[in-house]
Amino acid sequence: MHPIKLRDYQIKLAEKGCEILITYGLVYLAMQTRTGKTITALEIAKYVGALNVLFVTKKKAMQSIEKDYANYSLLFNMDVINYESVSKMAGNYDLIIADEAHSLGAFPKPAKRVKDILPFCRGKQIIFLSATPSPESYSQLYHQFYISDYSPFRLYTNFYRWAKEFVNIKKKYVYNRELNDYSDANKLLIWQKTKHLFLTFTQEQAGFKQVVNEKVLTVPLPTKIKEIIKIINRDYIYQDKELAIIADTAAKVMQKTHQLCSGTVIDENGYNVISDFKARFIDWNFTGKKLAIFYKFKSELEILKSVFSNWTENAFEFQSSDKTFLGQFQSAREGIRLDKADAIIFYNIDFSYLSYEQAKNRIASFERNKNAVLYWIFSDEGIEKRIYNVVKNKQDYTLSHYKDDRKQIRASLEQKSEQKRLDFC
Repeated sequence: MHPIKLRDYQIKLAEKGCEILITYGLVYLAMQTRTGKTITALEIAKYVGALNVLFVTKKKAMQSIEKDYANYSLLFNMDVINYESVSKMAGNYDLIIADEAHSLGAFPKPAKRVKDILPFCRGKQIIFLSATPSPESYSQLYHQFYISDYSPFRLYTNFYRWAKEFVNIKKKYVYNRELNDYSDANKLLIWQKTKHLFLTFTQEQAGFKQVVNEKVLTVPLPTKIKEIIKIINRDYIYQDKELAIIADTAAKVMQKTHQLCSGTVIDENGYNVISDFKARFIDWNFTGKKLAIFYKFKSELEILKSVFSNWTENAFEFQSSDKTFLGQFQSAREGIRLDKADAIIFYNIDFSYLSYEQAKNRIASFERNKNAVLYWIFSDEGIEKRIYNVVKNKQDYTLSHYKDDRKQIRASLEQKSEQKRLDFC
């Protein structure tokens, strides 16, 4: 056991958080990654005299949280559970800690996990934790606070009634259907109603010395993949002896193009690996380095396992071993630490700004004293750089972005194909 000693700023935040929790029944620790949200929350629980605590988090973060609790001299009992399993819990808790609370923020309808955690929260004090409370829209705050009886929006019994006052409701079209768009929330009005509940803290305030540098490395896209991308963007279908790809909508064309740029595709027969060109590039250029690699699709994981034989999907094991960490964007982007990595590598890029921001921060740590480097592995004729330029500007890459990019992608590939024909002649 290694007893935990809180930093001065964590003690001050815990004292302030305790005041907010006692006064308002809830507190939101909007502290940046690696500044110590978990430890600060546990200290608040100690200050308020909690006896039985339920800590709800992502599955991959449970082991790290249980370790922190074991190393911390606390007088209360704590159960740690993931959101997918919380409905199976039984017990009476006097304090709930909702980690990665933004995952409760789906709208306009509440996510299943909101309904699952709700019975444990009635009448209880709640500590919310997230480095990104509303990464896409302030509308994500409604259902987070909904689980608390002390919500600043408790007079609004459902999201739709709340939205009439706090959202500029617009129209959008999805597959030719007109739907309400609730994403344009009134930030100023919502912040006025909620700012007294938040404690924010940055890595810079915590004294982090390292800077996360991003580098884009470009890999030639194999000729066969270029040809497939060109054909499905033109004809919406590709077929040969091995592949049968049907992309009969713009959304499917975007998805297939995205997959192909990293060497795999989900065709009519299931997952199909076409090339391991990116994995071999990483292996060749990062020999001897301690790597954490993020992938998006299952077939990419199979490629990485075949190239990197000494691998683990357990971030806790990675920190104390010489293994390469392999993590999927959605499941491994939150609640884990990878600061022992010499480099974080993105094998592919997700459409989500949240994935970009949170996975990027996995390499940061107060104790780290060397600059962290994050590498993006992009194909030279692919879509990845276009996605990157969007998510880096705090947006999600959407179908509308792809429709704008598609003409350029087709023109580029057609030009390359014509140049190759002329060179051959």
